[in-house]
Amino acid sequence: MNRMRFFRWLAAFLLVCTAVSHAQTLPRVQIVTNMGSIEAELYPEKAPKTVANFLQYVHEKHYDQTIFHRVISNFMIQGGGYDNNYRPRPTRTPVLHEGRQALSGGLKNVTGTLAMARTNDPHSATDQFFINVVDNAFLDPTPIPDGDPVAKFEYQGRVYTNIARAQLLGAPQLYGYTVFGRVVQGMDVVNRIRSVPTGTGGPFPTDVPRTPVIIQSITVLP
Repeated sequence: MNRMRFFRWLAAFLLVCTAVSHAQTLPRVQIVTNMGSIEAELYPEKAPKTVANFLQYVHEKHYDQTIFHRVISNFMIQGGGYDNNYRPRPTRTPVLHEGRQALSGGLKNVTGTLAMARTNDPHSATDQFFINVVDNAFLDPTPIPDGDPVAKFEYQGRVYTNIARAQLLGAPQLYGYTVFGRVVQGMDVVNRIRSVPTGTGGPFPTDVPRTPVIIQSITVLP
């Protein structure tokens, strides 16, 4: 092997080692439910505040004995905020929205991804999360074109011209939902949960599992 080929081989080898090492450092959690276990990988480099917020709730055992209270078979399963009697768990200060940052890192609301639930306020996410059971592109943040003002912007069939960039960046309807993780094992469990019969439950008029789907624990894997 000549020197040039050796250095090319060495560079390729180091690149592979770096990729493997990086993959091994990503935190993983195990979500144990009464219907089976789900393992998820988290992405702190792409959504750091969101992942830190989620892991703090995990370390505090906040999610133990909570439920998936909203299950829509062609959309997502949502939980983490209520106990089996539909009492809300106390939460900390909401986390700042990181949807655009996560999107720029390649995280989209596709099948098997974890994202934060929130109200109409983009910066209102606390403890509730959901798992996408289909590709939900409409939940992704809307990219904002370059420029200030933005020369042309199209949204829901309407075209806007010469719009201040700050105005677009601050529009709540353009924020989407922050993806911060992905199921790596247990999609069969997710699919069993998405298929349970639903109806009315507690304060919710629809989409509540008739037989409770309980999150028995969420723990960080070693």
